[in-house]
Amino acid sequence: MDTYAEWDTWETVNAVKDAIAEIHNVTLVEANNDAYLKLKELRPDIVFNFAEGLIGVNRESHMPALLEMLQIPYSGSDALTLGICLDKSRAKEILTYHKVPNAKFLVANQIKDINSANFNFPLIVKPISEGSSKGIFSSSFVKNTKELDEEVSRILLSYNQPALIEEFLPGREFTVAVLGNDEDTQILPIIEIRYEDFPQDVVPLYSYEAKWILDTKENNFDVFECPAKLDKHLEEKIKDTVLRTYNVLKCKDWSRIDVRLDKHGVPNIIEINPLPGIMPDPNENSSFPKAARAAGMTYNQMIQRVLYSAAKRYNLV
Repeated sequence: MDTYAEWDTWETVNAVKDAIAEIHNVTLVEANNDAYLKLKELRPDIVFNFAEGLIGVNRESHMPALLEMLQIPYSGSDALTLGICLDKSRAKEILTYHKVPNAKFLVANQIKDINSANFNFPLIVKPISEGSSKGIFSSSFVKNTKELDEEVSRILLSYNQPALIEEFLPGREFTVAVLGNDEDTQILPIIEIRYEDFPQDVVPLYSYEAKWILDTKENNFDVFECPAKLDKHLEEKIKDTVLRTYNVLKCKDWSRIDVRLDKHGVPNIIEINPLPGIMPDPNENSSFPKAARAAGMTYNQMIQRVLYSAAKRYNLV
């Protein structure tokens, strides 16, 4: 039921087009098998890339690699960064090397791999290379060995990819939008997901059910606080951890980075989203636009800022 969760709607595609069309001529190019020839013929000055890709663990890297081959400038992170961030274990390995806090983890390529797990329950089990909460359900919060076995089996069978097992971080959760590069990098107002406002029978996890079933325009599911209520010390710790992550993984122009506090109150990185969701309707809880609005930007200004950051990086402005 979550097959198309990552893909943007036509409402979003047209909103991005309209934002750019305020200052530039725009041609839509779908990221399919015809894209190479279309882009080769068009030779655009720059591409605003938000293609999630069609198939494979490197799907988000296909368009940036193609554009690089054609020597066409594009917005956002390059193929290597997109591929690493989509493979959650590879991203965590790099963060761990650079001593950026993240939850203890294990990759299960087959069911017997869980025999080497040395964790304290509860745990979170998720597919290794999915976005938009795909594969993360209430059952992903596992409390014992039997549930762990069932969840790893579900992911191996249903998603045909390894399962990532992580120790559950019990603290507050935030999502942080980052915009720009180098000395122009800006951290937008931090958003907190208030799990105390979840229905009592819902696991404190921004799962597929929470994101796509509870959190709709029709439901009154206002669990996001932006700006988050933070003391100055914690706010600086979150910003520092996010900025280190953005730079270590060589993100460009924009990203949304998810953070959760561990039992000691230390910010840990959960996930890096270098192609963040950008639904235009303020009634939908799309975090990057929400943070941009809190920073005083309109949706169109937000899109234009991303494109400007990319153009500046290529010395086009």
